[in-house]
Amino acid sequence: MARSRASLRVLAASALLFPLAACGSPGGEEDPGAAPAKGFPLTVTNCGVETVFQAPPERAVTMNQHTTEILLALGLQDRMAGTAYLDDAILPEYRKAYGDVKVLAEEYPSKEVLLGADPDFVYGGYASAFDKSAGRDRASLEEAGIATRLNVESCADGPVGMDELETEITEVARVFGVPERGETLLAGQERRIEKVGKRLEGVERPSVFVYDSGDSSAFTAGGGGIGNEIISAAGGENVFADLDDDFGDVSWEEVIERRPEVIVIYDYGGTTVEAKKKRLLRDPALADVPAVRDERFAVLPLSSAVLGVRVADAVEDLAGQLHPGAA
Repeated sequence: MARSRASLRVLAASALLFPLAACGSPGGEEDPGAAPAKGFPLTVTNCGVETVFQAPPERAVTMNQHTTEILLALGLQDRMAGTAYLDDAILPEYRKAYGDVKVLAEEYPSKEVLLGADPDFVYGGYASAFDKSAGRDRASLEEAGIATRLNVESCADGPVGMDELETEITEVARVFGVPERGETLLAGQERRIEKVGKRLEGVERPSVFVYDSGDSSAFTAGGGGIGNEIISAAGGENVFADLDDDFGDVSWEEVIERRPEVIVIYDYGGTTVEAKKKRLLRDPALADVPAVRDERFAVLPLSSAVLGVRVADAVEDLAGQLHPGAA
């Protein structure tokens, strides 16, 4: 799974694309005779890296599913030079657009393959997208004249929620010169989540343990990531909300002590949901945990539990599983 441990579905209405020039990141060039695009130059500070864009990117490469789907949701497939690393199938509404984008690698591309796509912007979903040992660190790419962005969930100092989603969508839309599309996307997310909240007024909130993976210990969702916000908005209480990170390892003894009423299984990778259920159900130490005893499980795709355009989907989906009679 490609993510660091430290660490909405409305297409925008048509918007007029601004005249494009080369991205004005460090090392980039601009046509001195061309009029600047509206809103540019634009300075963005992202995860401690300041980048000055003289114009919107023309050749973006996305690495990780949630960044890919953000650009597709913003209608920017014509400005994508490549993409890499999916955890799940692309959402149905974006599959046609995704089919027009070159897939550089099943997982992360090598530095040579990445540079071979001639990108002017690289957008990573997890810190691992910018692995220094692979030569893909942000500093090296910036030195090569390639602007970069890391999804803010991977560098947040505190809990991640709708404010961070607003930051992510708003800044990306501005960088590409389509701020109205970002506003439309966010409005749709917020509207859908608010509807779920109204339907769940007065319901009892079950305690929830997220089982991502793990055998000798459990890798789970902490209070620092959007996953915690999704559980809360869906009418649950994350039993490990006191973990500062978005994800973290906990002991099975801690799981037993916190007695979750529902277990949310993250679906991805080579281990199936059924295999994860069997691991939980066959562990005699977990037999008296309410969620295991009652076989009360919910499932979310991993790509729905990270900061991207699936947040409203995840809230609606999980609310329906936690509160089938209300949501």
